[in-house]
Amino acid sequence: MKERPILRNKLFLYLTEFFAGMSVMAVELGASRLLAPYFSSSQIVWTIVIGTIMIAMALGNLYGGKSADKDPNPDKLYARVLIAAAWIALIPVLGKYIILGISALMIFTVNSNFLIWAAFAACMVIFVFPLFLLGTITPSLAKYTVDKLEDSGRVVGTLGAANTIGSIIGTFMPTFVTIPTVGTSMTFLIFSGILLFLALTYFISCKVGRTRCIVAVLLFVIACIFGSANSFAFWEKDLTYEGESIYNYLQVKENDHRVILSTNVLFGVQSVLVKGDGLTGMYYDYAMAAPLMAGIKEKEEFNILILGMGTGTFATQCRKYFGDILVEGVEIDGAITDLAREYFALPEDVTVTTYDGRAYLNAVDEKYDVIMVDAYQDITIPFQMSSFEFFTLVRMHLKEDGVMVVNMNMRAKGEGNINQYLADTIAQVFSYVYTADVPGTTNRELFASNSSDILEKFEKDKEKIEDSALTDLFARMSEKLIPYRAGNYLMTDDKAPVELLGIQVIDEIIRDEVEYYRDIFEREGISGLLKSF
Repeated sequence: MKERPILRNKLFLYLTEFFAGMSVMAVELGASRLLAPYFSSSQIVWTIVIGTIMIAMALGNLYGGKSADKDPNPDKLYARVLIAAAWIALIPVLGKYIILGISALMIFTVNSNFLIWAAFAACMVIFVFPLFLLGTITPSLAKYTVDKLEDSGRVVGTLGAANTIGSIIGTFMPTFVTIPTVGTSMTFLIFSGILLFLALTYFISCKVGRTRCIVAVLLFVIACIFGSANSFAFWEKDLTYEGESIYNYLQVKENDHRVILSTNVLFGVQSVLVKGDGLTGMYYDYAMAAPLMAGIKEKEEFNILILGMGTGTFATQCRKYFGDILVEGVEIDGAITDLAREYFALPEDVTVTTYDGRAYLNAVDEKYDVIMVDAYQDITIPFQMSSFEFFTLVRMHLKEDGVMVVNMNMRAKGEGNINQYLADTIAQVFSYVYTADVPGTTNRELFASNSSDILEKFEKDKEKIEDSALTDLFARMSEKLIPYRAGNYLMTDDKAPVELLGIQVIDEIIRDEVEYYRDIFEREGISGLLKSF
């Protein structure tokens, strides 16, 4: 082993282990946020992120231990730290393009489980190599830190503790400090900078590696210039707002007709504000049948609870068409509520509680005329808000003639799909269940109650609506409302495979969307595909 005076400073070696552990966890959390706008933040994506990183770390440990025995040169260890720092710095610059490139390639070559394979491939390409390099640190440092055999246990234990403490801090800092304050891109750059500083300290103190240090610093500077922006939808030029919260990527678009909130880069509209008069043209319009089913026209007081408030589209629509009724919402992401007030004209007297929907029901005793469950987004369906126990809790918070309306945002085909599971589960809690597909969308609205006359109330009260557009919509909706025939599928708190069921629907949607382009690609190759755009 080469003699390097800085290696006599055990504190420096422990700091290397500490910041390596911190950086690994920070990159892991950053990886989940980088992938979420494209692939969702479901348990499946988290499993892929954790699995690929563990693969990288395991291989790094094996290689690091073998390398430390065969060629215990500390210059090589800190060169690996330097390379890892430069690679992590470049992730904000190139990562989004790599994800889109892999997705574009796989969407034409993978027939099933697209999300799993695309997310796995993206993780392997972007994150495995730098974390493999960081995985070599622990066994190498053990080689340099242990001076005598009788101290080996204490020294290795101290290294492990330093790594673990660093990992703990690296777990909390991105989630609660760096990502919500400066964004995912800057988070990568911050922890890349820490690793770069460690490596530079080593090489400068040893007066070696000048060229590699200059190259790494130049790459870091380039990454800071071009990768510091937190724009995921980099092809969008006129976004009204783009940012991140603890829970979501947030994007607000605005045109002459509407304001739209999206938490997904590639597709999906979570909330919308229509400028001027008029319906949204989305599922919110159909959901407004629920107050009629609950007899809003015959009641002097009427209250609605919305679980998954978003920016308050349903609340705003109900206020517009049904007057000054009491509407309150629950939204887990406080940043979305802030956007609702600023961009979506959510009235100040509409109370929004920043909380999980189910936890809120557990905390209050209020009963409601209508409870809307609008917490499902692509395959990111909270399992705790899709189970028998949850819908039982909703029923307990409804008045005797109250109605629950659920937006099921992925209309699925085939036996045993996600909507069947949800509807069958709901049908085991409520006596009367009706569904209606929303034209031109993948949404299906489900209405459930223990009151037998909700359809009669709907038919009676829809004639009292003064707005002609809404009257016409409800007239068409009467033909689409069908009683749900329950099957035997059931989701419980113990078993609710919402992610796997959601993937089936995502596969169907992707196949339907790309079939035309797949045919062109198979007949004419990439050149024909490019001409078709």
